[in-house]
Amino acid sequence: MFRSLSDFIASITRGEEKKTFDENDYRLSAAALLVHVAASDDHFDDAERNVLLDVLIQRFDVAPEDADALIDAAVSADREAVDLYQFTSMVNRSLDEESKKKLVEVLFLIGYADGKLSEFEDNIVWRASELLHVSSQDRIEIRKRIRSAAGDRA
Repeated sequence: MFRSLSDFIASITRGEEKKTFDENDYRLSAAALLVHVAASDDHFDDAERNVLLDVLIQRFDVAPEDADALIDAAVSADREAVDLYQFTSMVNRSLDEESKKKLVEVLFLIGYADGKLSEFEDNIVWRASELLHVSSQDRIEIRKRIRSAAGDRA
Protein backbone atom coordinates (compact mmCIF):
# COMPACT_ATOMS: atom_id res chain seq x y z
CA MET A 1 0.00 0.00 0.00
CA PHE A 2 2.79 2.42 0.91
CA ARG A 3 4.60 1.60 -2.34
CA SER A 4 1.49 2.39 -4.39
CA LEU A 5 1.06 5.64 -2.54
CA SER A 6 4.73 6.57 -2.91
CA ASP A 7 4.67 5.67 -6.63
CA PHE A 8 1.58 7.83 -7.08
CA ILE A 9 3.14 10.77 -5.23
CA ALA A 10 6.38 10.40 -7.16
CA SER A 11 4.52 10.41 -10.47
CA ILE A 12 2.67 13.59 -9.51
CA THR A 13 5.79 15.40 -8.34
CA ARG A 14 7.68 14.46 -11.50
CA GLY A 15 4.69 15.15 -13.70
CA GLU A 16 4.92 11.72 -15.30
CA GLU A 17 3.37 8.34 -14.76
CA LYS A 18 5.82 5.66 -13.71
CA LYS A 19 5.23 2.22 -15.22
CA THR A 20 4.84 -0.48 -12.61
CA PHE A 21 4.93 -4.19 -13.24
CA ASP A 22 2.44 -6.37 -11.43
CA GLU A 23 3.74 -9.44 -9.62
CA ASN A 24 1.48 -11.48 -11.93
CA ASP A 25 3.27 -10.17 -15.02
CA TYR A 26 5.46 -13.00 -16.28
CA ARG A 27 7.91 -10.39 -17.59
CA LEU A 28 8.71 -9.39 -14.01
CA SER A 29 9.40 -13.03 -13.13
CA ALA A 30 11.55 -13.51 -16.22
CA ALA A 31 13.43 -10.28 -15.52
CA ALA A 32 14.00 -11.36 -11.91
CA LEU A 33 15.54 -14.62 -13.15
CA LEU A 34 17.76 -12.64 -15.49
CA VAL A 35 18.79 -10.26 -12.71
CA HIS A 36 19.52 -13.24 -10.47
CA VAL A 37 21.95 -14.62 -13.05
CA ALA A 38 23.52 -11.22 -13.65
CA ALA A 39 24.02 -10.53 -9.94
CA SER A 40 25.13 -14.04 -8.98
CA ASP A 41 28.79 -13.09 -9.14
CA ASP A 42 28.09 -10.10 -6.84
CA HIS A 43 28.74 -7.85 -9.79
CA PHE A 44 25.86 -6.46 -11.87
CA ASP A 45 27.87 -4.38 -14.33
CA ASP A 46 26.98 -2.14 -17.26
CA ALA A 47 27.59 -4.88 -19.84
CA GLU A 48 25.06 -7.15 -18.12
CA ARG A 49 22.59 -4.30 -17.63
CA ASN A 50 22.85 -3.31 -21.31
CA VAL A 51 22.23 -6.88 -22.45
CA LEU A 52 19.31 -7.07 -20.02
CA LEU A 53 17.82 -3.80 -21.33
CA ASP A 54 18.14 -5.02 -24.91
CA VAL A 55 16.57 -8.39 -24.07
CA LEU A 56 13.62 -6.80 -22.30
CA ILE A 57 12.97 -4.43 -25.18
CA GLN A 58 13.57 -6.86 -28.06
CA ARG A 59 12.30 -10.16 -26.69
CA PHE A 60 9.80 -9.25 -23.99
CA ASP A 61 8.07 -6.36 -25.73
CA VAL A 62 8.85 -3.86 -22.99
CA ALA A 63 8.79 -0.23 -24.09
CA PRO A 64 12.28 1.34 -23.92
CA GLU A 65 11.06 3.95 -21.47
CA ASP A 66 9.74 1.19 -19.15
CA ALA A 67 12.75 -1.15 -19.25
CA ASP A 68 14.65 0.56 -16.42
CA ALA A 69 11.56 0.42 -14.21
CA LEU A 70 11.23 -3.30 -14.92
CA ILE A 71 14.88 -3.89 -14.04
CA ASP A 72 14.43 -1.97 -10.77
CA ALA A 73 11.32 -4.02 -9.96
CA ALA A 74 13.17 -7.24 -10.86
CA VAL A 75 16.13 -6.34 -8.63
CA SER A 76 13.72 -5.72 -5.77
CA ALA A 77 11.82 -8.97 -6.42
CA ASP A 78 15.08 -10.91 -6.59
CA ARG A 79 16.22 -9.48 -3.24
CA GLU A 80 12.97 -10.51 -1.60
CA ALA A 81 12.84 -13.98 -3.16
CA VAL A 82 13.48 -17.11 -1.16
CA ASP A 83 14.10 -19.29 -4.21
CA LEU A 84 13.66 -19.43 -7.97
CA TYR A 85 10.37 -21.31 -7.82
CA GLN A 86 8.19 -18.24 -7.39
CA PHE A 87 9.55 -16.87 -10.65
CA THR A 88 9.62 -20.10 -12.64
CA SER A 89 6.10 -21.03 -11.59
CA MET A 90 4.77 -17.76 -13.03
CA VAL A 91 6.73 -18.30 -16.24
CA ASN A 92 5.47 -21.89 -16.48
CA ARG A 93 1.88 -20.67 -16.31
CA SER A 94 2.49 -18.00 -18.95
CA LEU A 95 4.82 -19.41 -21.59
CA ASP A 96 4.81 -22.40 -23.89
CA GLU A 97 7.71 -24.85 -24.22
CA GLU A 98 9.45 -22.99 -27.03
CA SER A 99 9.22 -19.66 -25.19
CA LYS A 100 10.73 -21.24 -22.08
CA LYS A 101 13.66 -22.48 -24.18
CA LYS A 102 14.10 -18.92 -25.45
CA LEU A 103 14.16 -17.72 -21.84
CA VAL A 104 16.92 -20.23 -21.06
CA GLU A 105 18.79 -18.86 -24.07
CA VAL A 106 18.46 -15.35 -22.68
CA LEU A 107 19.61 -16.53 -19.24
CA PHE A 108 22.78 -17.81 -20.90
CA LEU A 109 23.15 -14.55 -22.85
CA ILE A 110 23.12 -12.64 -19.57
CA GLY A 111 25.61 -15.09 -18.08
CA TYR A 112 27.96 -14.65 -21.03
CA ALA A 113 27.50 -10.84 -21.18
CA ASP A 114 30.95 -10.35 -19.66
CA GLY A 115 32.49 -12.94 -21.98
CA LYS A 116 32.57 -15.91 -19.61
CA LEU A 117 29.92 -17.94 -17.80
CA SER A 118 30.79 -18.36 -14.12
CA GLU A 119 30.10 -21.55 -12.22
CA PHE A 120 27.42 -19.72 -10.21
CA GLU A 121 25.70 -18.39 -13.33
CA ASP A 122 25.76 -21.82 -14.94
CA ASN A 123 24.27 -23.37 -11.80
CA ILE A 124 21.42 -20.86 -11.68
CA VAL A 125 20.59 -21.44 -15.34
CA TRP A 126 20.66 -25.20 -14.74
CA ARG A 127 18.28 -24.91 -11.75
CA ALA A 128 15.97 -22.51 -13.57
CA SER A 129 15.93 -24.80 -16.63
CA GLU A 130 14.92 -27.75 -14.46
CA LEU A 131 12.12 -25.73 -12.88
CA LEU A 132 11.00 -24.55 -16.32
CA HIS A 133 10.90 -28.17 -17.53
CA VAL A 134 13.49 -27.53 -20.23
CA SER A 135 15.33 -30.79 -20.86
CA SER A 136 19.01 -31.20 -20.05
CA GLN A 137 19.66 -31.97 -23.71
CA ASP A 138 18.02 -28.71 -24.81
CA ARG A 139 19.81 -26.71 -22.08
CA ILE A 140 23.21 -28.12 -23.06
CA GLU A 141 22.58 -27.42 -26.75
CA ILE A 142 21.50 -23.86 -25.97
CA ARG A 143 24.56 -23.34 -23.77
CA LYS A 144 26.94 -24.58 -26.49
CA ARG A 145 25.35 -22.29 -29.06
CA ILE A 146 25.51 -19.21 -26.81
CA ARG A 147 29.05 -20.05 -25.62
CA SER A 148 30.20 -20.33 -29.24
CA ALA A 149 28.59 -17.01 -30.13
CA ALA A 150 30.18 -15.38 -27.05
CA GLY A 151 33.62 -16.66 -28.04
CA ASP A 152 34.19 -18.59 -24.79
CA ARG A 153 36.22 -21.73 -25.34
CA ALA A 154 35.97 -23.11 -21.80
